[in-house]
Amino acid sequence: MGILNVTPDSFSDGGCFTQEKALSSQIKTMLKNGADLLDVGGESTRPYAEPVAEHEELRRVLPAIACIRALHRSIPISIDTTKAEVAHQALNAGADIINDVSALRFDPEMIRIAITHEAPVILMHMRKTPKDMQDEPVYDDLIQEITDFLDERISWARQQGLAQERIIVDPGLGFGKTVAHNLTILKNLHAFKKLGYPLLIGHSRKAFIGKLLALEAQDRDPATAIISAYCATQGADILRVHDVEKTIQAVRLHEAILQAP
Repeated sequence: MGILNVTPDSFSDGGCFTQEKALSSQIKTMLKNGADLLDVGGESTRPYAEPVAEHEELRRVLPAIACIRALHRSIPISIDTTKAEVAHQALNAGADIINDVSALRFDPEMIRIAITHEAPVILMHMRKTPKDMQDEPVYDDLIQEITDFLDERISWARQQGLAQERIIVDPGLGFGKTVAHNLTILKNLHAFKKLGYPLLIGHSRKAFIGKLLALEAQDRDPATAIISAYCATQGADILRVHDVEKTIQAVRLHEAILQAP
């Protein structure tokens, strides 16, 4: 999953793709490098981020979706939003999947939009909100609490009428987690696979990599690729990354090593 942030304030590429020429160039690059799907976001969910008004989020994401569809008619597009109206208009404009970091909690209309459009939904674990999720995150049993949360959201969504085959889960690396929490999640991906749904991992360029390796956000792609290769061997189904090329190279190389006689 190639990340396409059309925001001025995302933590690693804010403002990079808000102009049409740069946006088009980035889409072409990700398509050429082998992205299987593209994730469009118009509201930053970095720690301490302020909410964005609905009309502004729509102003950002709809042209991006149109640009993708002008370049590729069928590649799946996910809309990264917690707002039902944004999801609704994005799906009408050519998006296919709802990527909701609130796991359908922030907007009560989101589940109706997902069901009406028959759209797959990515349910992610997050503690509190982006604005306060990093305020001293504490867990008694990290893995159990995340799996319990995801299990509850899956059960709720299915009770509302969302089809089982349209659910994807994400443990939410960096969303209300310390460096140690993120490492524990990565070490225990098998626990989330036991839920029985496709597993998405969003680790790309995140702060825990920077803290561990003393790297600025723009220098974290090689480390991201290494984590990607590891996650692929642990059962991750979708890898959400900024640099598609490095990720594919790392995954293919690791797979080739594992398949050698």
